[in-house]
Amino acid sequence: MSQNQTQQTQSLTLVQAVQDALYTEMKRDDDVVVMGEDVGKNGGVFRATEGLFDEFGGDRVIDTPLAESGIVGTAIGMAAMGMKPVPEMQFSGFMYPAFDQLVSHAARIRTRSRGRFTCPMVVRAPYGGGIRAPEHHSESKEAFYAHEAGLKVVIPSTPYDAKGLLISSIRDPDPVVFLEPKLIYRAFRGDVPEGDYEVPIGEAAVRRDGEDVSVYCYGAMTRPTMEAAENLAEEGIDAEVVDLRTVDPMDKETVVESFEKTGRAAVVHEAPKTAGIGAEITATLQEEALLYQEAPVERITGYDVPYPLYALEDYYLPSVTRVEEGIRNAVEF
Repeated sequence: MSQNQTQQTQSLTLVQAVQDALYTEMKRDDDVVVMGEDVGKNGGVFRATEGLFDEFGGDRVIDTPLAESGIVGTAIGMAAMGMKPVPEMQFSGFMYPAFDQLVSHAARIRTRSRGRFTCPMVVRAPYGGGIRAPEHHSESKEAFYAHEAGLKVVIPSTPYDAKGLLISSIRDPDPVVFLEPKLIYRAFRGDVPEGDYEVPIGEAAVRRDGEDVSVYCYGAMTRPTMEAAENLAEEGIDAEVVDLRTVDPMDKETVVESFEKTGRAAVVHEAPKTAGIGAEITATLQEEALLYQEAPVERITGYDVPYPLYALEDYYLPSVTRVEEGIRNAVEF
């Protein structure tokens, strides 16, 4: 659709935007199929596929056994033969049995076959903490997948981006790991165009312009980062907030451009600190914009421990207060 055409909008939650993207692409392209545990008649554990079974039937909305390796392995074969499967993992912490399929096969089909085959599939997974879930339900392991050449890693933070990025991911000729921050599945609503539109993979969004410090974030951490930036504005600290949207490929141009303007930086993510996306951003700034740097890059992250259960969850996740403190440290150095 051209930019000159006007689309009607609807007010959706993030999970509703995901469902709308799936519906839009399944309606447009018969090769798109949804598969996973309880995605059919039950509509998925978070109801992201609700209504799709009734609309498209069991041949395109496929309830699978509880076997993540089998789900992803089957999807790889379907993708290699020209279909566009969208397998759902009930939680990102359940993806580990399918890790070999992703890194040894999905990510390598294009190079292994010298371009004869591609793997147009999207592995969707609710990820991240904050909902008081049990073990293996709250982890943030996006760095695992970003490390693997051949995989793209996308993490939306708004309903608008969730729909547009998922549509772009389904249309991409290579495999995408699409991580959906379940903490904000139903936390707020946003305007989402009806019908077909894309948000390009690999382009960050500047959510707030600023002059004093660049703050990089993505997913559920965008909201506390924005709140912290607004609070600090009252103290005279003007923070620029950059939402990565795509962890890999990262929009290094926007990341560096913001830092060249401010000379100071903080990174916010709920994943563990060591070898996280924040480390990659920090290294990028060192390599590309060292002469602009005025202070060490602050990393405001989760901790290098197993994700805690209910009582300690709020201490683990970066809070607005922790984000504010980190930004102040960068500015006051």
